[in-house]
Amino acid sequence: MLLNKIRSLCETRGISIAKLERNLEFGNGTVRGWSRSSPSADKLKRVADYFGVTVDELLREEANEQAG
Repeated sequence: MLLNKIRSLCETRGISIAKLERNLEFGNGTVRGWSRSSPSADKLKRVADYFGVTVDELLREEANEQAG
């Protein structure tokens, strides 16, 4: 799941999802809301850039979990 991947990346950086949202100037609860709906391409790209990964890397784990 995308949210799990982002949580993992946040843990690696030692930040919370709330801190990520503040750093990227997202609304409170935006990232957590992605468990119920898909993010816009722009927001997904901003998260990927923040962590220095590609959008594909963010989504790849999501595809693997759904297949498993």
